[in-house]
Formats: sequence, structure tokens, C-alpha cells
Amino acid sequence: MVQVVINPASLLETGIRVEKVNQLSLFRFTDALQSRLEELLEKNKTGILTLEEQEELTGIQELDRIFTYLNSRLIAQQ
Repeated sequence: MVQVVINPASLLETGIRVEKVNQLSLFRFTDALQSRLEELLEKNKTGILTLEEQEELTGIQELDRIFTYLNSRLIAQQ
């Protein structure tokens, strides 16, 4: 089985914003990307994701892991 994943970098242009939190600039998903993530997670719980949606979910989750790591590093440096 070949796993195909949407490149997380393809989501950077429209899905990421920088937000000031306690004088730190942190990476956040836009409202649209956050809503899409929640929609895909909900569909995943019920097992009704298409292959394309599964690939999209995997790409968004990878991006989430990257920005969670970066934000934690920024917070740790404060």
C-alpha cells in the first residue's frame, strides 16, 4: 500500500496566521483551516473519510505537529 500525503507546505499560504499571545508571536491555524481540521476529525471518528480526506487530514495533522513544536520552542525561549 502506498501512502499519499498532502504536502503540509501547500497549506502555509492560506491556513496559517501569526498571533500575539503574551507578547509572543505564535503560529496558529486560520479559522477556516481549524474548522476543516475539526470537520475531518469528526468524520474520521465515524469512519466515513474518503481517501482524499484522509490524505488532507494527515497533511493538516503534520502541519499541526510542526507548529506545535515551533510554538513550544518560542515559549521556552521566553
